[in-house]
Parts: sequence; C-alpha cells; structure tokens
Amino acid sequence: MTVSDPVVEAVVATIGRSATEIRQGLIGRRGTVDEENPSGETQAEADVWADDLLGDRLVGIDGVGQYASEERAEVVDCGADPAESDAYAVAVDPLDGSSNLKSNNTMGTIFGVYDAALPARGETLVAAGFVLYGPITTMLIATEETVTEYELSGGERTIVDRDVTLPDEPVVYGFGGRVPDWPDDFHAYAREIEDELKLRYGGALIGDVNQVLTYGGTFGYPALESRPEGKLRLQFEGNPIGYVVERAGGRSSNGDRSLLAVEPDGLHDRTPVHVGNDELIERLEAALA
Repeated sequence: MTVSDPVVEAVVATIGRSATEIRQGLIGRRGTVDEENPSGETQAEADVWADDLLGDRLVGIDGVGQYASEERAEVVDCGADPAESDAYAVAVDPLDGSSNLKSNNTMGTIFGVYDAALPARGETLVAAGFVLYGPITTMLIATEETVTEYELSGGERTIVDRDVTLPDEPVVYGFGGRVPDWPDDFHAYAREIEDELKLRYGGALIGDVNQVLTYGGTFGYPALESRPEGKLRLQFEGNPIGYVVERAGGRSSNGDRSLLAVEPDGLHDRTPVHVGNDELIERLEAALA
C-alpha cells in the first residue's frame, strides 16, 4: 500500500528507508554533545546525526517546501513557500526519547506533513506518523483515509494492519512529569485512572502512545506547576501524535481542546499533551475545566 499523494508518499518512503539506517547508526552514538537544542535540552550525539540524515534527504524531495526539526532553531527553506504554493512542510522529531539511549530502551522518530507554512495548526496536517524502534522496527502512518501499521526491514515496508483503531475497552495509561509537580486537578484525575487501568510508562512518547493505540487507554504529559506551558513540542510531537490518535478513532487534547485546534505562536511552542479513548479525554477536560 502507498499513500495517494506522491509527495507525501515520497516523504513516508524516505523516512521508512532511513529508519533501518538510523537504528543501526545508534550504535556508538549514545553519548551527548556539548550543545543544547532550541528547547534548552542537552543533545545526544544520535539526535544531531539523525537530524542531519533526515534533513539532507527530506529537503531534496520535490514538493517539500520547508523542513523543520526539534533539533534546529529555524525552519529550513527548501525553495517553495507552502503558504504560496502546492509544496508541503515537514516537521520531524528525529529521535524521540533519546534520553533512553543510555539505558537502551525504546525510542522513535515522529513526523508530520503540513499543508501550510510552519508553525501551523495541526488541522493543516495531511499525514503524520512515527517509527518505533522496539524489538521490531514498525511504522505507523495516518492520513485522512486511514491509519496503517507497517513492519520495516531492509528499507521495505510490510503491512501489519491496514486500519489501526483504538480498542473500545481501555486497558493502559501512562502519565509524564513528577507527581509532586502535577496540578491538583490533574492529580485528582490521575488517582481515578490509576484505580481503573494498568500503568505502562517508558519515558519515550512514541512507546507510550503505541501502548495506548495497541491496548486502548490514555497517555498524558500534563501542564506542570513548574512548567504550565507543558513539556512536549506542539509542531513536532503534539500535532503529529494528536493527528494519529484522532484518525485512529480517539481524541487528543491540550486539557481544553483538540491539539489540532491549537494556534501556535512559535516553531518550538510547548503544550500539554493528552491522547486516548474518547471517554477518558472527556473526563480529563471536565476535571481540568
């Protein structure tokens, strides 16, 4: 199966072919570099390497007008402004969960294809997805039509599920941030969820969200007392993940509205992120109202 839009398919195919190389390239790149990304976080050597690899390949695709990465301060102009042409903008988190490199735990790559100049609302996404570097390398791609899961091997994609949907009966949950740093209203909501679902939290957004997509439930990285704006980046994490979960039949929220409806102020805006089954997100928004 291929994506119907040739530019989006070229983006997806490039990321898919690169995934095996990225996974293999993590070996020997588990240290940090003496630099911070635009969000003020220490960069892993693998962060910079994966960004360079994907950036070099994606900017060369005809029809990609902008490339943006969590690891770069500014948007890379590829020669066509998406606001004035048919070109798309591609936003990437090259290595989500790179702090897990040291302990050799799950990581991933997140991407979104926007039909608008960045920064943009999630409602302008035409496709989004992620690669999960788990025991098996898999890729999930969401479009307007469906959400499809693939296994990746040798640069080839093999379909596992043509129509990924959240199970109706939720099973798992995972919440980020230190518990003492949670606001009281979220803390009360979390205590209810703990009594109902099983904890699954691994410290990499992709792995935690994939648990929710597989078993049903909810993932949240809430606003914190010390960081009311949230921790995760809207363009690179919140919007693409929100798009995937909504296309799979669930809901996304910043605590007040769909992540896809949030108006960005800047490329590296942060946001609270909540995704999961409808009823659980409705309860979250009611608790935070």
